Amino acid sequence: MSDPRQRDLDTLLRREFEGPVADGGFSDRVMRQLPPRRSLRWPLWLGLSAGASAAGLALARTPLLRIGWQDWLAGQSSAAGIGMWLMAMGVAWLAAAWALSAAAPR
Repeated sequence: MSDPRQRDLDTLLRREFEGPVADGGFSDRVMRQLPPRRSLRWPLWLGLSAGASAAGLALARTPLLRIGWQDWLAGQSSAAGIGMWLMAMGVAWLAAAWALSAAAPR
């Protein structure tokens, strides 16, 4: 609702209509009839594992990844090692942002 007209309309409706509209219990009856919401988590985990596997297979043969990993384990600073560190930090930040957005109330 970033449109100013929507905000104005929302403000007007909230000012004019305080509280819910009486419907004689219709909404409650409909909500009781609805089936419980199912949570499908397997497509998420299947997609994540397929994507991680594909990325691992694609990057396994690149010399930059191998050099960066060896430099990182040896404690040496190199462009490849810094690149791997930045990539790991980026993935961690993206995962944290995703988890926070999924946990936010709707």
